[in-house]
Amino acid sequence: MTTSEGLSADERAAVKQRAKELREQEKAGKNRAAGEKAVREAIEPLEGSDRDIAEGLYRVVTEVAPDLVPKTYYGMPGFANAAGKMVVFVQPAAKFKTRYATVGFDPAAQLDDGDFWPTAFAVLAWTPALEERLTALVRTAAG
Repeated sequence: MTTSEGLSADERAAVKQRAKELREQEKAGKNRAAGEKAVREAIEPLEGSDRDIAEGLYRVVTEVAPDLVPKTYYGMPGFANAAGKMVVFVQPAAKFKTRYATVGFDPAAQLDDGDFWPTAFAVLAWTPALEERLTALVRTAAG
């Protein structure tokens, strides 16, 4: 795709999904149950490793950072801080037809480490080693 073509169909769909989410989140306010429902609905249709990764992150966040609020982000499962700012989310590989899922941390995540630190990780499969590493990252990101 060249820059003159604009957004791809998948990118346009994600933007439309985000606009819909924002409208729904505005109506729901900071209702945790509504966020839980939206995130579970975002995970439900996922398949294979995408689903394993999303379920794994969901489990880790609810265990080590229960103050983070479930919230979708461009249709992807995620978790926000008390101010409503996204902290961590999963971008399933199937969403943009990539070879790996991504676990991303937005600026609200407190992962700062000097002048340089990662904000996203490519993930092929949920493993015990990955769970251990992401548990530590989520704990730090949540503050």
